[in-house]
Amino acid sequence: MTNVPLQLGAVLYPGFEMLDLFGPLEMFSMLGNDQVNIHTIAEQVGLVPTAIAGDGPLGPKVQADHSFADAPALDMLLLPGGFGTFPALENTALLDFLRHRSSSANIVASVCTGSALLAKAGLLDGLEATSNKQFFNLSVAQSDAVTWIEAARWVEAGKFFTSSGVSAGMDMSIAIITKLFGEQAAAAVMAGAEYTWHQDSTSDPFVSHLNEALKAAPAT
Repeated sequence: MTNVPLQLGAVLYPGFEMLDLFGPLEMFSMLGNDQVNIHTIAEQVGLVPTAIAGDGPLGPKVQADHSFADAPALDMLLLPGGFGTFPALENTALLDFLRHRSSSANIVASVCTGSALLAKAGLLDGLEATSNKQFFNLSVAQSDAVTWIEAARWVEAGKFFTSSGVSAGMDMSIAIITKLFGEQAAAAVMAGAEYTWHQDSTSDPFVSHLNEALKAAPAT
């Protein structure tokens, strides 16, 4: 068990995937404020646009209540993926924040291509990790010191949790809740959310789509 309430930092950047972030946050929020406090954090305080698939404009905006500079002490980091991952890989302020705060956090979790950012920051070296299947090699390209697991719904490696694409973040979150708060708390969350947990982390029905979207993407 970690500190109660758990201080969870949800890291935002332009073009992040909505369900990557809000699926897991919904699960943690159902534990209640006495168990979890959620903080939204971005490079600057203010509205951060989400991702929309394809070549359209960025999507709805989400309020970041804290900047990288004034974020509170955090027990857990939650990092989404999304189409915004591509430019975010060159965001040194974001990468520095991840390095700095991961050193003191008890849990660091990424969803989808968020693991590409963790890998670019050097935080997954020597560990196993996974990522979005359709963009898998985007993460692989960031570090050859990571053991990348293709067929995995999520991977736990010490305090680092990485999940496959989008909805897999909810499965990973239930695994983290079980680890930190126990099976009874996790069961209550799943009942409240009317959610069926894909409990076998090695069962990945989407590995057959490995790198499909990345191959179809225009060259940059």
